[in-house]
Amino acid sequence: MSTRRISSVAHVGNIAIGGDNPIRIQSMATTDTNDTESCAAQAKRIIDAGGELVRFTTQGTREAENMRNISARLKADGYPQPLVADVHFTAHVADIAAQYCEKVRINPGNYVDPGRTFKHLEYTDEEYAAELEKIDRRLVPFINICKEHHTAVRIGVNHGSLSDRIMSRYGDTPAGIVESCMEFLRIFKREAFNDVVISIKASNTVVMVQSVRLLVKAMDAEDMHYPLHLGVTEAGEGEDGRIKSAVGIGALLTEGIGDTIRVSLSEEPEAEIPVARKLVELSESLPLPFQKEGEKERMYIEGDTLHLFIDAPDWETLQLKAAMAAGSILIDRKATNIEIHCADYSPNLLEGLGEALLQAARIKFTKTEYISCPGCGRTLYNLQDTIRRIKAATSHLVGMKIGIMGCIVNGPGEMADADYGYVGAGRGKISLYRKKECVAKNIPEEEAVERLLQLIEQDR
Repeated sequence: MSTRRISSVAHVGNIAIGGDNPIRIQSMATTDTNDTESCAAQAKRIIDAGGELVRFTTQGTREAENMRNISARLKADGYPQPLVADVHFTAHVADIAAQYCEKVRINPGNYVDPGRTFKHLEYTDEEYAAELEKIDRRLVPFINICKEHHTAVRIGVNHGSLSDRIMSRYGDTPAGIVESCMEFLRIFKREAFNDVVISIKASNTVVMVQSVRLLVKAMDAEDMHYPLHLGVTEAGEGEDGRIKSAVGIGALLTEGIGDTIRVSLSEEPEAEIPVARKLVELSESLPLPFQKEGEKERMYIEGDTLHLFIDAPDWETLQLKAAMAAGSILIDRKATNIEIHCADYSPNLLEGLGEALLQAARIKFTKTEYISCPGCGRTLYNLQDTIRRIKAATSHLVGMKIGIMGCIVNGPGEMADADYGYVGAGRGKISLYRKKECVAKNIPEEEAVERLLQLIEQDR
């Protein structure tokens, strides 16, 4: 087992994240944050499943204010676990949420910077510096509110929502992702605010792993040691979503990186918790690397092929264990093929698992790739049903990438490498994308899946 990275400790309500504390598990509600009863009920299901923090979207003042009622209901019912407000686009909402939640997530890509346009924009050094000063002026009052209310902060950078300003200077790169985070961290450090947790997420496992590793180096260089939250965003659902998450999260956990995790599945949020728990358990027991010949579990590389001899009590555990064991090797391209050996399962089944791992590590695509978000209170259509319908109609399109996104927060950006995108644009309204280009806006939901299929067919 790898030595765990030493981080500072962030206090989030009644739990501590980082240091030598356990790796914390969390999820995000999909209910309307204005509906106190539904939010409390779903939060209870998440917590009863083992979740230690629950996040809610707070897209406006009304939602941020209602976090007070959700918190009061849960605490009155004996659920003291920390609640997290998720803020995008409207910075003052974070100020409100910080008064009622144990933690507030802000996204550097849209906290102050205007919405991204996906166009190449130029910033002079003076203009760039002026934008940083604007962030500073807006962020410091928020930090002071958090200090007053003992509220922690998550700086959550998403690959899909980098600002035009960052993109103009760094491009769509791990370096840009890291700098987007560091700009904010430098202000928090200067203001002596330490209850900070950082997340860097991407739907591309290679980008996610490379960016987190680079962030650790950047923080170390500036004497920062904040705890890290890990996740592969828009991982999808079913076996593919679990394997993709395990490859990205597992690669870092087995390197000793990670203080809290979320497995983002396009399923009910409580279904994420057992998967996350299994990843944590495996990270604490997986004897990596497997090296000794004759041991039941071992691995070695021959030519371009990783040979993985592995055992597990059930098929899902085998999938997750194999993904964690192979994750960093495949992501780093130390091997570009894999053969999995396990006496309990057929060669065909193991070959299929190997292909799934190669696809999750972005090496070889043997089936349709679905980039689908888990949904949240912003999602204004039936996400899970839509995913099933789209998959049923497109699963034969080997190698095609289709993004299915609940809203525009990360939609066009996170599915930037997708061939087609289906994005919630409003209540019952869908916009369709070809790559990053929006080709149809505000289609009625009942027509949208068929319109997507027509778009794909006309391009073939």
